Amino acid sequence: MQNNFNAIIEKGDSFYIGYCPEVPGANGQGKTIEQCKESLKEAIKLILQDKLEDALRGLPDNAIRDTVTVE
Repeated sequence: MQNNFNAIIEKGDSFYIGYCPEVPGANGQGKTIEQCKESLKEAIKLILQDKLEDALRGLPDNAIRDTVTVE
């Protein structure tokens, strides 16, 4: 599944710093814009995986798990 997120990237003194407004806490940095985007991409993946695992912990046995598509 592919998702698109906004990447806000700013130039610091010696690094690019990026964040994703849709995923609080997702930040990245790198010496180039591409490195910054890769770092940010990994941060987004880690945060979303952690949120999913946290949400699924302790679900009752009769809970229905399905997917929805948002366009």
